[in-house]
Amino acid sequence: MQFPGLVRPVRLGPFSHLVSARAVTVVAALGVAAAVVVVASLALGRYTVPPLEVVQALTGRAEGMAATVVREWRLPRVIAALGFGAALGCAGAAFQSLTRNPLGSPDVIGFSTGAHTGALVAIVFLGGAFSTTAFAAILGGALTAVVVYLAARQGSTTGFGIILVGVAVTAVLSAVNSWILRTADLKAALTAAFWGLGSLNGVQWERVTPALVLLAVPFALVVLVWRSATLLEMGDDAARSMGVRAERTRVVLIVCGVLLTAVVTAVAGPIAFVALAAPQIAAKLTGTPGVEPLTAAATGAFLLAASDLIGQHAFGGTLVLPVGVVTASLGGAYLVWLVVREARRRPAS
Repeated sequence: MQFPGLVRPVRLGPFSHLVSARAVTVVAALGVAAAVVVVASLALGRYTVPPLEVVQALTGRAEGMAATVVREWRLPRVIAALGFGAALGCAGAAFQSLTRNPLGSPDVIGFSTGAHTGALVAIVFLGGAFSTTAFAAILGGALTAVVVYLAARQGSTTGFGIILVGVAVTAVLSAVNSWILRTADLKAALTAAFWGLGSLNGVQWERVTPALVLLAVPFALVVLVWRSATLLEMGDDAARSMGVRAERTRVVLIVCGVLLTAVVTAVAGPIAFVALAAPQIAAKLTGTPGVEPLTAAATGAFLLAASDLIGQHAFGGTLVLPVGVVTASLGGAYLVWLVVREARRRPAS
């Protein structure tokens, strides 16, 4: 496997990660683009803050109303968009590497739907407190992962088998979600339906901070085992011959990917498209033959932050769209394009 523009392997104890010059350039460019989106997100709104005052507020050189608006009202939402987007991008890279398929994302495999089901149960039947909903979403995603993994393992844990089982589980859970909404009382149903759109509205520091702490651990683990995951793409036998513990690496990727997805879903609701598209967009930008977690995370952070900015201001502020609606709209078009592209690549039988 070739890595264009290879700089050197970065080592941390027994772990190593290959870094290319082009990947560094892409991440830097995405960082600049994300910075522009961040400033725009912090500046625009009913109370407009000039970009210079935004910078002053972020550096602690401004006080008063502008500082309150930037640091307390808008910054938590922006940080959530960046952090959650990075987590979803990393989760997407993990599952696409695991399944060796660009359709292998939490959205398609069913883990997002499982987290959604858990949250609906908490909202409709358990009172809907945030802590209960968050725990139920994480539990729902984890249980779905166990079901998909065990069912796929009856045949094989190859990517296609996991995707097939995941699609079937998604269909079943979607029906369960519809039943829950139909049987709920009006108030709970409206709350659950709005939560199911995926939104960063009302996200404050008391929710963002613990979520980012929880996301840091599985994110770091995915990066640390990525070399083994890359070798695993060549097949279990080849990976084992190079010292990779195939099943352990596979389980680590699944557990970390589920945690990344479930924590984001617990706080913001199900957000489609980012985990599916970010790894593939990053691979195109860097010119690498496969997906990679750090560039996928940078791409995901930019995509979610930009989507949230579009949702807030596309209609001049008169209509604010939940970020999940924006990403789902983009994701639908992307998914159609991806399926058509994959169909054209396959030779006619």
